[in-house]
Amino acid sequence: MDYGKAVQQELRGPARALRQAIPQVYAGYGQLHEAALAPGALDAKTKELIALAIAVSKQCDGCIAAHARGAAEHGSTPQEAAEAIGVAILMNGGPATVYGPRAFAAFNEFHTDQDPGHENDPAGR
Repeated sequence: MDYGKAVQQELRGPARALRQAIPQVYAGYGQLHEAALAPGALDAKTKELIALAIAVSKQCDGCIAAHARGAAEHGSTPQEAAEAIGVAILMNGGPATVYGPRAFAAFNEFHTDQDPGHENDPAGR
């Protein structure tokens, strides 16, 4: 299942149209995004895992896809993603048990893209 990529594809056109209508808002959001995820006391990988867990709690499919991809691109392992999602389940209860699997599927999809030798293993091992 290509959950993360499907969400990104679905949002691509509408997001582009809105970005063209309000470019200043998107420019400001882009600066905030870059600043918040920049390495500091926490590395970028940890920040992406935090963002992924928050995306589960906020039930934001686009956020899940973006931060699942970000976590995978920054070298997170499937176990790290699963544990971050587990914290979201703890803090958010039932709804996170629905969005948590979506986030894990999206992470594994992008993790596989980072490590093509693991295409057939859903855990990305």
